[in-house]
Parts: sequence; structure tokens; C-alpha cells
Amino acid sequence: MSHRGRLNVLGNVVRKPLRQIFSEFSGGTRPVDEVGLYTGTGDVKYHLGTSYDRPTRGGNRIHLSLVANPSHLEAVDPVVAGKTRAKQYYSKDVDRTKNVGILIHGDGSFAGQGVVYETLHLSALPNYTTGGTIHIVVNNQVAFTTDPMSGRSSQYCTDVAKALNAPIFHVNGDDLEAVVHVCELAAEWRQTFHSDVVVDIVCYRRFGHNEIDEPSFTQPKMYKVIRNHPSALEIYQKKLLDSGQATKEDIDKIHKKVNTILNEEFLASKDYVPKRRDWLSAYWLGFKSPEQLSRVRNTGVKPEILKNVGKAITTLPDGFKPHRAVKKIFGDRAQMIETGEGIDWAVGEALAFATLLVEGNHVRLSGQDVERGTFSHRHSVLHDQESGEKYCPLDHVIINQNEELFTVSNSSLSEFGVLGFELGYAMENPNALVMWEAQFGDFANGAQVIFDQFLSSGEAKWLRQTGLVVLLPHGYDGQGPEHSSARLERFLQMSDDNPFVIPEMDPTLRTQIQECNWQVVNVTTPANYFHVLRRQIHREFRKPLIVMSPKNLLRHKDCKSNLSEFDDVQGHPGFDKQGTRFKRLIKDQNDHSDLEEGIRRLVLCSGKVYYELDEERRKVEGKDIAICRVEQLCPFPYDLIQRELKRYPNAEIVWCQEEAMNMGAYSYIAPRLSTAMKALGRGGMDDIKYVGRAPSAATATGFYQMHVKEQTELVQKAMQPEPVSYP
Repeated sequence: MSHRGRLNVLGNVVRKPLRQIFSEFSGGTRPVDEVGLYTGTGDVKYHLGTSYDRPTRGGNRIHLSLVANPSHLEAVDPVVAGKTRAKQYYSKDVDRTKNVGILIHGDGSFAGQGVVYETLHLSALPNYTTGGTIHIVVNNQVAFTTDPMSGRSSQYCTDVAKALNAPIFHVNGDDLEAVVHVCELAAEWRQTFHSDVVVDIVCYRRFGHNEIDEPSFTQPKMYKVIRNHPSALEIYQKKLLDSGQATKEDIDKIHKKVNTILNEEFLASKDYVPKRRDWLSAYWLGFKSPEQLSRVRNTGVKPEILKNVGKAITTLPDGFKPHRAVKKIFGDRAQMIETGEGIDWAVGEALAFATLLVEGNHVRLSGQDVERGTFSHRHSVLHDQESGEKYCPLDHVIINQNEELFTVSNSSLSEFGVLGFELGYAMENPNALVMWEAQFGDFANGAQVIFDQFLSSGEAKWLRQTGLVVLLPHGYDGQGPEHSSARLERFLQMSDDNPFVIPEMDPTLRTQIQECNWQVVNVTTPANYFHVLRRQIHREFRKPLIVMSPKNLLRHKDCKSNLSEFDDVQGHPGFDKQGTRFKRLIKDQNDHSDLEEGIRRLVLCSGKVYYELDEERRKVEGKDIAICRVEQLCPFPYDLIQRELKRYPNAEIVWCQEEAMNMGAYSYIAPRLSTAMKALGRGGMDDIKYVGRAPSAATATGFYQMHVKEQTELVQKAMQPEPVSYP
């Protein structure tokens, strides 16, 4: 909403303390946490949110929550819808009558921003509906400086809502009682018919876009009329006086009362110190800020629980007739659970979901084609080939399981809107694993505003944590530039850890992940994927998780884990002295204990290229080459990297990736790896050899033969007998 309109809603509707607003106008002070430390970067006062339990005239209380938002005008729309849906879920509001989303729009942005339609389009979809959103368009006839005729191609700014057959009420903003009447009518419509409804308040903007804008620069005729036009307040005062419903003394008394309150609050603002509780919501009480230590926790599960849920997710009901290919897949999965060997990616993921469900956590997965999986690997919802009946095994891991405890839903063909919806959903309650999967990974760039303005910086700006998981299928398989890269480099470039400072890495004191804005991983085993998903829930804070999930590895013969790597039993290969948990780095799988000083090259990599490197190493019998997988790229695992550097003191250091040099992890890894090396006296940036594709404008070649040539050359170069040359 507009700047002054936002302040009006904050102060008069949601009842944010006026002293706090005045404090923010004067530059304010940063909020402090429980131990007195300043936190976050903050944001301008127009973007901040707040919440308040407001008394009603009937003696009840209504909880109002205003969501923080950036200047991207309509980007918050799906976030509000997702948060509303989550509130309905957690409060068991099955009729969707006790929680409602209200969106305030500008006329220019309502007509011009595509995410408005994406949000409207979600309104009747089964796993996204909120029972109707009330849209209030403050139609002030000008979008900053753009006239309506230049800002839309239809008569009304609200015409986009006609696609839903939503009722649209146009009302004169100067007629205050008509506005109130129409808003009440809109609320009654929503409660009765459970659909979106739009109120178009046709009005004007008396002053400029902000405090320094001069609107007559571009609309001189309009603002000549506005200057001579009485305000809505003046019109209503005159109406009350003319009708005898109020006297001038009554009106003066109200003015005096309001001015007294404003002056008192302004004076109080000079000593105002905001607290974190001004920013955080109830469900998040007890969760820790970056300044508070949260110990690392194990994520292994008791073997008997793994066996039980494994059986539940691989068993189909009697009489159910799946597709013959799906029947074979589930037969193979049952065999994996029975033998405890060869657990593949899809089963590892399902085990993570199932064990979290057993522990009472809500699990939600959303995105295009996620039920089957874009690569036909997940099959979380099965279809009877004769009756068409659906069956979801993960709905049956607990006796009498609530059907909504696990939600998997194919979304509309939207990235911006759906990711925003899932972000809003995840923000409501930390005790849920909420995930969004981008089709082919590459399609995530359609939601870039949500990544830039909300996910990467929301905690710093607004002190709002979220544990949202973003799954981005990634990997180079010769399928051309549009299906090759999830743009790993973009997420790493937005990471806020310092590449030149090694933080405290003692496990008992480490707050590295807590202090970082998010986590970026590129895992290579089903077990590690299982643990990184469970880690999202089994900690005392929340951070967004970006997963470069594989395509090639979904069925790779070597990308398998044993069931023992998922459990919490000590004494097997999956258990180290710290316990069974996510491995930020996987050391070389060969036994180099007798010749570590003779290892001539240490190749560091991430993702599925590891398996190609390992295959080439076996082919050339490169026993003097070690390969380590950096599973967690951000924040960088300095301690484990230095452990490997110490293990191979004479090794040439190589970073190998599939992506082009200007993409992938190289630009992020190189300075941090250099810092780790310098701390051990091992040289620096000049001593890191790069192996990968040359810089490129497109993410990959569209010619398969060229792809194979490039892939073969980079793998062979990493394993060549002579030292690696600089590119």
C-alpha cells in the first residue's frame, strides 16, 4: 500500500504504538534481543509489519497481523494468502471463516503486476484456497507518475479479477459511509460464498508518492483540481454538522483528543527502545536468534521406527491397481526396506517425511508436478488404473492419521505466486517442514523477487525467521541451457557470510549457520538428503534451505545408502563420534591411511559430478588422488575443509564443477577455500586450480555431442597425471 496509507493502517487499524512509528521516523534504534544485543538491519518504516489483539465493540478480541513487505508492490500478496492458509490449518478452521486475508492494493500495481493474477488464480485450488481474500484497491488515479491510460489496457484497474467472476464493487472514496457499507458487504460476501471479492475505492492522492515527491511536475491539471477539492474528512464533518448529528464542539473535541495523543506519543518516542517481541509472533516464542547458541543435534531415527514407516510407505492397499511400472517401483522399494540396502533418493526423502510425521510434525510439499515428481521418481500420490482412485502412502504412517498432516500438491504453473504462498505458510509455524520444488530447477528464476526480497533478507530486515525448503533440480545432463542449471551461483552470491574470516567452528560454540542468512547444499547421497531435511526441524532456530536436488542421481547405480546410515545406532559406518547427522563434507571414500602424504591431488567438488570423477579415477587407477564432496556450500565448512587439507599436506588443490566458471559455486568457494588454506600456511587463491567449463552467457550447450565432449574433458582434466594448469 502507499506510504502514508501504510502508516495509517499501522497506527489506526493494527494499532502499532505511535511512539514506535515516530521513533522510526527519527532514525530510530535497532531492536534488541533478550540479552541486550542489537539485531538485524531493519527496514524503512513503510515496510515493517506488526500484530495486535484488538478489542471489538462486541467485547471479543480479533488478532490482526500485518505482514512486512518490500517495495515490490504486489509481491506480498501470495505471502499473505499462504500465511492465512496456515493459520486456518493450525487453528482447525475447516470452514475458513475464522481467518481471512485482506490485501490492500494500488490501482497501477493491481492492473500491472502479474503476481496479482497468480494470487487470484490460487484462490479456488484445493490446497491453496483460503475461502476467499478481500481485495481493497485504493484507486488514486495515478501510479507514482503514470496516468491510467498509460498503465492499463482495460477500462477498470480491477478488470483482472473478472477472470474469477469475483464481484467488484466500485465506490466513491469521498463518501465515507458508502465505503464502510461496501466493505461490510464485501466481508459478508466472502463469509457467505467463500470466494475472493474486490472493493475499488475510487479516490485521489492529495500529496505526492512520498514526502519529497512533487506530483504537479507531471499531473498539473489533476493537482490543480485536488488542491481546490475538500478532503474526505472535511466533507464528512460538513455532512455531520449539516445533519445535526454532531456539533462543532463535538468535532473540535475529537480533534483536540487526537492531537493530544499524537503529541504525547511523539514525546515518548524520544526514549523508545524497540524489543524483539515487537517483531516476533507467538508460535516462534522460544526459538533462538543468531546471537543465542543452539547446539547441533543428531537426526538419526531408531531402526524399528525406520522399518515400520518404511513398510507403511511401500505397502499398497488390497485391491488397489497401480500402473505396472509403479507397482514394480514399490516392489523394489519394499525390498530396499526389507534388506536395508540400496536405499535410493525417493525412498530417502519419503523416510524423512514419514519420520517427521511420526514425530507429530506437519509436512507440506508444493510445486509443479511434485506428486509424481518431474522425473517420475517420487510417486507420492498413486492412481488406480481402473477406478482412478488416488492413494497417498504417506497419509498412512500413523494409525488414524489426520489426512492433512502430510500435504503434497501439484501447484498451478506458477513460480512467483506459489513460492510466495509457501513462504507465507512456512512463516506461520516453525514446527512444520514446508517445501517448494521448482520444475527443472531453472524455473526458479520466475520467482526471483521472493528470493531477493523475502527469503534471503527477511530475517535481517524484519526479524522473521523461516525454515522454508526450496528444492531445485540441478545437474548437467546434455538437455540444453533451459534444463541444466538452477543458478546455484545466485543463491551463493546472496549469502552473507564473510569469505575472509573463519568463524568459531568448535561444535559446542558454533553459531555459523545461525548467523548466516540461509543454507545452500548440494548433497550426493539419499542418507545425507534425509538428514538435511530432518535437521530443518530438529534445531532451535529456523533458516531457509536451498537444496540443489539432483536429476541424474535419482536413479544412479552408485547413489544409494544403507538403512543403517539413517538410524541412531552407534558403531556402524554411518555413525561418527558426534552421532548420525547431516554431513557437511564427505571425505574421500578410499582408504588413504597409509599414503596420505603421498596424495598428489585433492579434488573438491559438489553434487553429481563426484560420481563421474570417481568413475574416471577408477578407470585411470588414480590411487594418489583424493576426492572430497562439499555437501554444504553455505555456510562454508571451514573446519572440515581444513581437516582434509591437513590430511593431504602435499596435495595440489583443485576445485572441480560442471558449471561454467562464471556460474556454479566457484566464485563463492574460491575466496573461502583460500582463507582456509592461508590459515594453515598452504598458500592462497593462486594455489587453487579450477576445473570446469569456460565462462559462458548461457548455462549450457544445447548440442548433446558438445555437452559430452565438455563433460569428458573436465572430468579427465581433474584426473590427469600431470599437474592441473590454470585456465
